[in-house]
Amino acid sequence: MLKHATYFGAMALSLAASAVLAEGETAGTVVATVGDTEITLGEMIITRAQLPQQYAQLPDDVLFAGILDQIIQQQLLADGLTETPARVNYAIQNETRSLKAGEVINTITNTAVTEEAIQAAYDERYADAEPSTEYNASHLLVETEEEALAAKARIDAGEDFGDVAREVSTGPTGPNGGNLGWFGAGQMVPEFEATVMALAVGEVSEPVKTQFGWHVVKLLETRNSEAPALEEVRQEIFGEIQEAAIQARLKELTDATQVVRPEDGAFDPALLSNLDLLGD
Repeated sequence: MLKHATYFGAMALSLAASAVLAEGETAGTVVATVGDTEITLGEMIITRAQLPQQYAQLPDDVLFAGILDQIIQQQLLADGLTETPARVNYAIQNETRSLKAGEVINTITNTAVTEEAIQAAYDERYADAEPSTEYNASHLLVETEEEALAAKARIDAGEDFGDVAREVSTGPTGPNGGNLGWFGAGQMVPEFEATVMALAVGEVSEPVKTQFGWHVVKLLETRNSEAPALEEVRQEIFGEIQEAAIQARLKELTDATQVVRPEDGAFDPALLSNLDLLGD
C-alpha cells in the first residue's frame, strides 16, 4: 500500500502529468506509460476509492503522486513476470466475479430502496403502533431455589439489592449489581417477563425459575415507549429492504438456472487449506 516515503519521489512526475492533462479528461485518459503499458485516470480513480480511510484523508496532490507511483512500481514488477501463476488467475477470477456481483447488487439496491419504499415500510411497521411499556430491572441469578431464598431474605432484611447481586449472582450482570437496563415485551424468557410485569416499581420478586437458573428480580422503573422517528430507523429499514430485494433476485436466478452442487462428503473440507493444489 501507499508509503509516505514514495510521495515526494513521485511529486515531480505528478506535477508533470498534471500539466499534460487537458480539460475534459475521461477515465480512459492516459496519465503515464510504463514500457508499452498505459496507466489511465480510471485505474487511479479506482485505486483512490479503495484506499483505507487513513490514506483517503490525505490531500489530493499527495494522493495523486502516491497512487501514480504505486501503480508504476506495480507495473514494473508485474512486467518481470513471464508466466502468470495459476493462483493469480484464480484470484483474478474471484475478484472479477465479486466485482460483477457487486454491480448487480448496486442496481438491485438503487431500484428497490427508494425513499417511497423506506417510508412505506416505516408506516407499515410504526404508523399504527401503540405506545408500549418498557422496564428497567435488576436481577440476581443463582443455581438453586435455596440460594435464591437466602439472597431474597438478605434483601428483605435491608441489604442493598446491587450489593447482594454482586456477591452471589452467577449471571453476566452480577458485577454491575444485576442491572439489565431497559427492555420491552418479548425480549426476556416468558417466566422472567411475567415476573417483571407483575411487580410494582421498587418491589423485589420471590424466586422465579427459568432455563438459566433461579432469579430474584427488582423492578427499578418503567416508561412508555413511543414509535421511533424515521431517521432513527432509516438504516435498519434500508438494510431490510435491500436484503429482501437481493434474496428475491437470487431466488429468481436460482429457479431459472441449473445449479449443480457436490454430494455430501464428495470433498474433504480440509482441501481448502491445501495451497499446494494451486501449483506454481
